[in-house]
Amino acid sequence: MTEIQKNPDELTILSLDTCTESCSAALSVKGKVFSELAIVPREHSQRILPMVDSVLSQANIQLADVDLIAYGRGPGSFTGIRICTSMTQGLALGQDIPVIGLSALQTMAQAVFDSQGAMQVIAAIDARMGEIYWGQFVFDNGLAKLVGAETVIAPDLVTLELNTELPIVACGTGFETYPQLLELTGSITLAKEVTFPDAKSMLSLAKQGYTQGLATSVDDLAPVYVRDTVTWKKLPGRE
Repeated sequence: MTEIQKNPDELTILSLDTCTESCSAALSVKGKVFSELAIVPREHSQRILPMVDSVLSQANIQLADVDLIAYGRGPGSFTGIRICTSMTQGLALGQDIPVIGLSALQTMAQAVFDSQGAMQVIAAIDARMGEIYWGQFVFDNGLAKLVGAETVIAPDLVTLELNTELPIVACGTGFETYPQLLELTGSITLAKEVTFPDAKSMLSLAKQGYTQGLATSVDDLAPVYVRDTVTWKKLPGRE
């Protein structure tokens, strides 16, 4: 892979996510953002590529003009993560575009900061089987930073690692399914407008990851299932 050597502020970044019930794509180019999002369970494989085509068309550029592709690496549904990873692989492979995987939980936390300016966020996705995907975040220079580790956990086993004396904002389907989580401390409020990850919120995180050297070759795609019951398989011939 040919390494890109660009000012991060000049990058053309394409992002896509299908890890949950939502399906989204976004594009940042020359200071402008173009985005598409729909809540379409079981339609991700049919919808994500037209969304990518749409944002590229809106910006009047081609895939070859993209410097970096950010993809939702999970956690989320196994099928959704696989679709996102496969689509990213297909897009990046032909054009030799570097990729960067971003957390669905971190993406939601970033959306809360972008919309509310919250400094502490807890994100939870309903993982079914009586569990949630769980992550806690604080903000450093306007970007979501993970506290501790992302995990899959039963709601009644959750503990807070944030400062409970300061406001905490919650987001994600986990709080709809298990509203008792909002009672962990009296300082929690729910951001009802942030239920799922949105590729638009991945753009600033992708730029940060690029500056930190986290972009990789498409051969190093790394989906994160959290539950260690599945594995990612590369396309034939890409071992």
